Amino acid sequence: MKKLLLTFAMAFGLLSGVHANTGGIAWDKAPAKTNDLASLQNGAKVFVNYCLNCHSAAFMRFNRLKDIGLTDQQIKDNLLFTTDKVGETMKAAIDPRQAKEWFGANPPDLTVIARSRAGAQGTGADYLYTYLRTYYADDTKATGWNNLAFPNVGMPHVLWELQGKRVPVYDTVVNHGHEEHVFKGWEQVTPGAMSPEQYDQTIGDLVNYLQWMAEPAQNTRVRIGVWVLLFLSVLTLFAWRLNAAFWKDVK
Repeated sequence: MKKLLLTFAMAFGLLSGVHANTGGIAWDKAPAKTNDLASLQNGAKVFVNYCLNCHSAAFMRFNRLKDIGLTDQQIKDNLLFTTDKVGETMKAAIDPRQAKEWFGANPPDLTVIARSRAGAQGTGADYLYTYLRTYYADDTKATGWNNLAFPNVGMPHVLWELQGKRVPVYDTVVNHGHEEHVFKGWEQVTPGAMSPEQYDQTIGDLVNYLQWMAEPAQNTRVRIGVWVLLFLSVLTLFAWRLNAAFWKDVK
């Protein structure tokens, strides 16, 4: 029940949060590990446990997770919480009518969220990786939380038990006669269940999965593309030599 309530809060936050494509701090570079099966599998587990109760991934079927090394039995035993069929799409557990009453609108579908959030500062994965790692305690907000990547975010920090509570530390600098607060780092107020390194890795795995889910065939497409370019290079060489042989006796 506690995890379900947390994911309800997460749904509200992403509903408003996805519109924040500018502002806040510079985005950190997300780990590019869409070929790392262990990372993708852990990201899928985090996604199902913390996101899928409220957010659907309507264009992704559970059986597609076999592409990242999971078997049908593993999917059934560990990831099927919203359906009992491996061939079903990833539907949210929340009732759409209740979601609209609670949040004002249905929580957004996350199938292509990692591709849709790209901006001038980086990719959508970079935004999500930064956003999910820059929450801090803020008693002035109704939720008790704020976010450096999305100031005044409406979503509380649903993963705070993993990360713990922390607050940003600022340096005061003078710029053209005006004092400015420049972000310096973090001060840990209370520890979380994970170390900072473990939490960053978990978020990296989640974002990695979201990036893979947005285009599961991406790695295959790139791999085939390399072979096609090699084939065309060899074909070009043969065509060039054939052309030279054909025209050699033509004055």
